[in-house]
Amino acid sequence: MTVGGAQLWTLNQRLLSVVMDACTQELAELGLETKEFFVLAEVEASPYPAEIATALLLPKASVTVYVRNLVAKGFIRREIDDADLRRHRLVLTAEGTETRDRALAALAAEYDRRLARITPQDRTELQRILQEMLSPA
Repeated sequence: MTVGGAQLWTLNQRLLSVVMDACTQELAELGLETKEFFVLAEVEASPYPAEIATALLLPKASVTVYVRNLVAKGFIRREIDDADLRRHRLVLTAEGTETRDRALAALAAEYDRRLARITPQDRTELQRILQEMLSPA
């Protein structure tokens, strides 16, 4: 039986959903909703809300709401961009960095629980396959 791309994509999406669902309580204890976590985790790589929207495939209006919430919670702050004084860039606060790191640790722990179900050789092969899939064509 041939395994199609759509089937593999669906399995991968289900795995990610199961891991995120298992971490929902821990994220809530950190003061984060799931999508707020993704925005918080993306701030360093994409310091502008429009870039975050593009990177996370979220509507710009939704990112605006998440950013507003994260600013109110003290996890990020807006700063004037020295290169373009008309723009604001987002910066993690110390509390935001700590919260992001703790949330990432919770996700990593849950994902590690899933990885423990497969052999070390299979984990190495999975890493190789994922890296190959992400490399430029």
